[in-house]
Amino acid sequence: MLSALVHGNELCGAWALKAFLASGLRPRRGTLTLAFCNLAAFDRFDADNYLPSRFVDEDLNRVWSADKLADANSCERRRAAELLPWIEQADWLMDFHSMTTSDVPLQLTGVQQRNIDLALKLGAPANLIADAGHAAGVRMRDYGRFGAPGDNGTRSLLIECGFHGANEARDVAMDQMARFLIEADTLNRDEVPSGWLAPDAPHQQALRVTQAISTPSGKFRFAQPWVGLECLDAGTLIGWEEDEPVVAPYDNCVLIMPSLATVRPGVTVLRLAQAIS
Repeated sequence: MLSALVHGNELCGAWALKAFLASGLRPRRGTLTLAFCNLAAFDRFDADNYLPSRFVDEDLNRVWSADKLADANSCERRRAAELLPWIEQADWLMDFHSMTTSDVPLQLTGVQQRNIDLALKLGAPANLIADAGHAAGVRMRDYGRFGAPGDNGTRSLLIECGFHGANEARDVAMDQMARFLIEADTLNRDEVPSGWLAPDAPHQQALRVTQAISTPSGKFRFAQPWVGLECLDAGTLIGWEEDEPVVAPYDNCVLIMPSLATVRPGVTVLRLAQAIS
């Protein structure tokens, strides 16, 4: 399964899925599901003010737990219920996203070793992030069998392709789609259209998230205009939760996806990571 538009303002994955449909390709083996997920949010898209189209009532990528799926009190939960049968039948999932603050692609693997191994086999992008998710709710990537420990045959990745709306993010989505389908044995490499695959990353670095920083008050402030992947020494000031300073807890502390774009009480504003040895 390839899923796009989980957030209605993140267009790169939709461009990739559109390209696949236009190509006339069909899976050599297995079944391929293409999912354009939050269409109600996408219908609100305005290039001059794209943030409100992220979702309608709540973030569709925070509702993938039994309690939330059982309580269909939002547009996103009702849409999740429609998507659920397709997600439950999929063994491999790639979920396409883009970012507000960075143009450097990030492969968010989750904590399961099988997904870290898959990300390394894909050969790109350069930066892999092993993260446990969000305090605000479970991602699609971690739903059900996808989040279970051990090697149960599933694989699930979330690719952050770059800036919202950037042509480069679309190119990353195309490349990742092709690599994923080849590795899943859905397509043969020689079937992939010219221009879809980019060169391999010269080197891949895997980082494990050690801490997710959320804002209980919704008033978190950064000390600098961080963009992500900065490597800090212990004690470096990152920002403030109201008036309380937040500092790097150890040397070689890497900042992952700092963002105040949707800041409100309980939202994750930053993750801290260190290299996996």
